[in-house]
Amino acid sequence: MEAVFRIESARIIAGVTRIVRDVGIAEEIAQDALVAALEQWPESGVPEKPGAWLTATAKHRAIDLVRRRETYARKLAEVGRTLADVPPPDTADPALTDPDAIDDDLLRLVFTACHPVLATEARVALTLRLLGGLTTEEIARACLATEAAIAQRVVRAKRALAKAGVPFEVPCGADRAARLDSVLEVIYLIFNEGYSATSGDDLLRPALCEDALRLGRVLAALMPKEGEVHGLVALLEIQASRSTSRTGPGGEPVLLADQNRTRWNRLLIRRGFAALERAAATGRPPGPYTLQAAIAACHAQAVRYEDTDWPTIATLYARLAALNPSPVVELNRAVAVSMVDGPAAGLAVVDALGGDPALRGYHLLPSVRGDLLARLGRAAEARVEFEQAASLTRNARERDLLHARAARCR
Repeated sequence: MEAVFRIESARIIAGVTRIVRDVGIAEEIAQDALVAALEQWPESGVPEKPGAWLTATAKHRAIDLVRRRETYARKLAEVGRTLADVPPPDTADPALTDPDAIDDDLLRLVFTACHPVLATEARVALTLRLLGGLTTEEIARACLATEAAIAQRVVRAKRALAKAGVPFEVPCGADRAARLDSVLEVIYLIFNEGYSATSGDDLLRPALCEDALRLGRVLAALMPKEGEVHGLVALLEIQASRSTSRTGPGGEPVLLADQNRTRWNRLLIRRGFAALERAAATGRPPGPYTLQAAIAACHAQAVRYEDTDWPTIATLYARLAALNPSPVVELNRAVAVSMVDGPAAGLAVVDALGGDPALRGYHLLPSVRGDLLARLGRAAEARVEFEQAASLTRNARERDLLHARAARCR
């Protein structure tokens, strides 16, 4: 029953939200449907289609709530369907659980949970709750926060959506593009936190990567004509393929150059390449996620680190920097430039970023600089940079790696 609810909860909440127009109330009604299942299924048996049973039960309760709140005629006009003759859950009308209608509702829920009226951390928490099906405890563990803080964050997010009167819809035109960017950003942030934890004792949080991948795949199925959605999925699939090789037996980080590429997941790589092809098939110019996926594909195609097509990667980073200017992109481009034109050329790019306020406190800036200085034989300077990077990172595993690299420079 727990597995069924985890899988179906997002669709149930989405379908109910279309009726009650409030994600907080919709989530409560979905949980009421689960309670009804816990009471009835032990006696009646698990229905042939448990997801449809839960959805129909939740929608019946939503309809009852609407009837109690407002006049029946007014709500009939707003919802746009006849509610009077809805059959009981065991003989549910297929229209109540039509896959296309449910998918439409799920897409609306994605855009609602990621509305710009919410702060980024609130979008992440609400998305994990409503679409990922995670409990408050699981979200707190993923976000390295207390359960009370996450509970308040989710409650405030729901309240903010209700107060702002955010419509339960997929926006159109420029609004849709802006909101889609927010949706993709949230999924990307969730994956990145799982792929390289900002703090704590572990480098990876695989469960977060899996949640982000699942959300990305769902979104790609719902929006097949959006190239950047497929581009994001391609990026996540290919990045996730390296997960098992990114840490050693003791959980210590393993750098890309030292990873055992035979351990890379070839199935995920094939899925990533297929998503890249779907992105190209939309006929739209590649966006930032598609370009990053193309860079990841270059790494995936190289049998050995020495075989990496660095000139293509450097070109792709230049295109990414032109499309989406960012000091972090420039820092990554510096690494590619160093592999094509030598570490001195890469160091020149890095030094140009030294005064950027966005990188103040960013541990990868001194880390990359230390690597380039070490390759140039300037060990003493490299050691200072690695120690500086170690002092800035909040991840214990990365800190140990950076201290070890500093020690090797002595």
